Amino acid sequence: MVLHDEAEDSADTWATAEESREDIVELYRRACAHSDATITALALGAPGVVPHWPEARAHTTLHTVLAHMTAETQRHAGHADVVRELVDGSAGLQQEANLPRQDADWWRRYHERLENVAREVGGG
Repeated sequence: MVLHDEAEDSADTWATAEESREDIVELYRRACAHSDATITALALGAPGVVPHWPEARAHTTLHTVLAHMTAETQRHAGHADVVRELVDGSAGLQQEANLPRQDADWWRRYHERLENVAREVGGG
């Protein structure tokens, strides 16, 4: 998988039926190597920009990004976000900041698309 600026919303949150386990693991390894190199090369106070964060927070530091990613990893690794969605229908830590701003029809189509991919890959 290669992500680009023109990628659709949430393209980085799921795998297509065409992507193999090896493709996904390789993307993960490349991301880890890039992260390791960045952490090694820069000081915690090094400035950076996260383009998809709200403008007020987009200009940040490596320290803030690392703290953010630690929280994201602990939340997603245990899939607590899935449990939360099942309990009260909420999604994301801060819905206005984490999720694409799309209408209910877009989300319905997106969900159907992911369900179809899961069924295709799962043989069901």
